[in-house]
Amino acid sequence: MKVVLLQDVKGQGKKGDVIEVSEGYGRNFLINKKLAKIATADVLNVISLQKQAEERRLQEAAKKALEDQKKLKDKVVTISVKTGQSGKLFGAVTGSDIAEALSKECFSVDKKSVVLKDPIKNEGTYDVEIKLHQDIKAKIKVVIIKDE
Repeated sequence: MKVVLLQDVKGQGKKGDVIEVSEGYGRNFLINKKLAKIATADVLNVISLQKQAEERRLQEAAKKALEDQKKLKDKVVTISVKTGQSGKLFGAVTGSDIAEALSKECFSVDKKSVVLKDPIKNEGTYDVEIKLHQDIKAKIKVVIIKDE
């Protein structure tokens, strides 16, 4: 029996895969739990259209990420914070602080896409990586200065 998976099924395949399973497993488990549908021509056509739409969406997202990468290239973000006598910060500058500073400069970035190994705890200039898409990253300079 051929079925199309509606969700990822461990040991069988990913969502959208057409697999061959035994009649009992297909009817009593996969179809009963709404994990799969019988692979008819209509279902296969719908699945192929959904895959094409998903590919188009991913291509558009990658194109937008490349445009954003060009905009962010050589970008310098300045963040002023309170510091002690030795130049150490009270607290730390994190990814959310950097994302907020970028949003003030009209560039929206999610705080989870700012890649920092450790929070920044001293004044200075730092290279920070922004993950825009799966393989597309941009490097910016973050300058931490003393708040007057």
